[in-house]
Amino acid sequence: MRKKHYFIAVPIPLEIRERLAALQSQLKESLSFRNWVHQQDYHITLAFLGEASFIQLEQVKQAMEQIAKSHRSFMLTLDKIGTFGNRLAPRILWQGVKEEPKLYELRDDVYRACIDIGFSLDKRPFAPHITLARKWQGEHEFDVTKVNNIFENKDKNEKFIVERIVLFQTHLDRTPKYEPLFVFPLLL
Repeated sequence: MRKKHYFIAVPIPLEIRERLAALQSQLKESLSFRNWVHQQDYHITLAFLGEASFIQLEQVKQAMEQIAKSHRSFMLTLDKIGTFGNRLAPRILWQGVKEEPKLYELRDDVYRACIDIGFSLDKRPFAPHITLARKWQGEHEFDVTKVNNIFENKDKNEKFIVERIVLFQTHLDRTPKYEPLFVFPLLL
């Protein structure tokens, strides 16, 4: 039996998920990634928790309720497409968002609360993104110009409102993989 993993994230609204899925369809025609993320799984991770006990999940729930009550909804704007890992054979292809201080403040509060609960979290700097694909497997080296050519025809400045954060559970044997367990609305 696989262990259950959890994370806290900003969900992506339907209209943005649909636009990203259309972009993803175009990218699939010319890019060879092993796994393409299902559109219902698009999100911006604030804290990956990994495994969690029932008590820890209850503590997370209480902490996120308080954090959500201390943050107002805010706008995010889609930005560039990028990669993580080797630039010629990337591990992750992602859609970025423009820097927004309110997102960083929210993430800092979520991160701190999870550390206080006892989770060991990723220490890398926060790089907000929406994962589109994983594991380059092309016969040739990855060419970012193909992505940029497709992306040039898209509206890079698409905006959406962040109204909630969500505690998700991961199901590696299903598609979509991420199940929302608890939703925490931000202040309007």
